Amino acid sequence: MPSEEKPTPASIETIKRLLPWLVALSFFMESLDMTILNTAVPTSASALGVAPLSLKSALTSYTLSLALFIPLSGWIADRFGTRRVFSTAIGVFALGSLLSGVSTSVHFLVAARILQGIGGAMMMPVGRIVIVRTFDKSELIRAMSVVIIPGLIGPLI
Repeated sequence: MPSEEKPTPASIETIKRLLPWLVALSFFMESLDMTILNTAVPTSASALGVAPLSLKSALTSYTLSLALFIPLSGWIADRFGTRRVFSTAIGVFALGSLLSGVSTSVHFLVAARILQGIGGAMMMPVGRIVIVRTFDKSELIRAMSVVIIPGLIGPLI
């Protein structure tokens, strides 16, 4: 198990101020992404030149990759470090989002959505672990409320 780098006392307050917002933003992106393709199916199908039902695999590939990789996220975080895994997950998710946006075929879109799902599967649980490990019990409810609310708003938008 690699040891996490210890922040200096001067940076602890900055970390505690910014970390909940970073985790909240990642949850917002993930929750928005779970629903956004559903509303964009007709437009996406038209842009790809396929029937809307052809995008069913793009819709389910994200959810399936989330379901497959969420159970592994805790083990991966313990093995490689929560901050490193969380940062990598954001990068993988963003790359998957970019590739989804530039997809020119259904197969490419499905592959990009799987990549997004892998990143998303690491973001959600590992983000919570980062919060729990960073904040004292007395600060945890405040930090988690900052994190959870944007994730609930994402699907509404």
